[in-house]
Amino acid sequence: MSDRPVLSSVEAEDLAGLVAARVSSGERFGGLFASARSDGTTVLRALLARHGARELFEARLSPKTNSYPALTPLLPAASWYEREIHDLFGIEPVGHPRLDALVLALGPDETWRPRPGAGQAARDVHPEIDDSALLSHVAGQGLFTIPYGPVRSGIFESVEYLVETFGEDIPHVQCRVQYKHRGIEGRFGELGLDDGLLLAERVEGTAAVAHALAYCQALESLSTLEVPRSALLARVLHAELERVACHLDSIARHCEGAGQSVAYARMTVHKERVQRLRAQLCGHRFGRGVVVPGGVCGPPRVAPAEVLRAISDLERAIGDDVRSLMGTPSFLDRLRRTGVITPATAAAHGALGPVGRGSGLAADVRSERPYGAYGMLGFEPAEPSSAGDALARQQVRLDEITSAFHIARQALDELGEGYEDALWRVALPPVDGLGFGCVEAPQGELVYLVETRAGRLERVKQRSASFHNLALFPDAFGGDILTDFTFIEASFGLSLAGVSG
Repeated sequence: MSDRPVLSSVEAEDLAGLVAARVSSGERFGGLFASARSDGTTVLRALLARHGARELFEARLSPKTNSYPALTPLLPAASWYEREIHDLFGIEPVGHPRLDALVLALGPDETWRPRPGAGQAARDVHPEIDDSALLSHVAGQGLFTIPYGPVRSGIFESVEYLVETFGEDIPHVQCRVQYKHRGIEGRFGELGLDDGLLLAERVEGTAAVAHALAYCQALESLSTLEVPRSALLARVLHAELERVACHLDSIARHCEGAGQSVAYARMTVHKERVQRLRAQLCGHRFGRGVVVPGGVCGPPRVAPAEVLRAISDLERAIGDDVRSLMGTPSFLDRLRRTGVITPATAAAHGALGPVGRGSGLAADVRSERPYGAYGMLGFEPAEPSSAGDALARQQVRLDEITSAFHIARQALDELGEGYEDALWRVALPPVDGLGFGCVEAPQGELVYLVETRAGRLERVKQRSASFHNLALFPDAFGGDILTDFTFIEASFGLSLAGVSG
């Protein structure tokens, strides 16, 4: 089973112009990644996509080269990628307009970088920052900066938002995500393939199934094995239930922010019921241990007919509460025209998942380049919205909850009777090389680049939609005020763990 992109070698000096030209011609920028070699060589890889087809442009930097012409001046969507590369590898994108630390802020006298994949000895990293001056993007009379986080009330991941404001309006927000940095990419190096799977499931806990699936697809792309049909159907079932749980969480946060206590309680109960169903199916509320290289760990622990009944009950109950919620004017008023990402801005950045589909983009890996059982189930994506506000992003999620239940029912129907005796896994043969995996996680397109050698991992780069989309967060504040912040953040529905790595 192969979903590997076309590989093209280019000179580092030509990379920026080539990628920018391809994006201008209509291709979607999917990310810029670095990979270090033990001999000191660094490989830069730019991912581009058009109508589901993907291409990787590779540029090599010699051991004595610590810079390259930046992509950001020509392609602003590359800004966070280049800042991340600078943090982790110490390689400077020359011409980058604002090279602030992103995922790993080191002190002014600290020049060491961990350089994932370079084979260096492990070392403790303390992501300290210099708070003596809060860098600002805007200026004006009465402007001041509110440091919001990294510790906040409630259950939130560690992130600091620097809210630049005159007191109520928010002209700009900066994101400091380094508080969540765990050195995931460095930890992948030299793990066995099975241990790498355990780590992949923990990169972004709310999307454990999606990460496991993308990681396994990357390994499977290096071989000719065919994952059993029953296993492909089981993968879809678990992935779609994960999507429902994530979308319900975002909607519940909207309800909480709007003071809709009954709706908040109801949506939280529905999410809990989904999580309990997932636990019944596989033994884990977040689906860990289900997806493995070559298939799944085994058949669902609940008969398909019983799962179908549970899904029907869930969909009916959620639908009743959603109709009541979406008929509440005071709730809709908080989301309508809040946090607008214009279609032009979304298209220029290549926004992913519900963020992109809420701003008119139709990109969805399940339909663009169907993987696993999605091709055989005839998946049809929901229509995107061009409104671009928090309400549009919520409506996308509501539509996707409906389609997720529909896809799950199809998968269960296909499993049918006698599912216990089906083949659920085939052995993965020894694999070496560069593998590629791509799935549609609840947050959007999730990419894994996996390099293996002699049965072990040399380098793993995961790019979540959370990383790609959070760079758009400041663009959502065009005339919005402080009390809109909660709704804008919830409408993005991202995971900081997937951002900072």
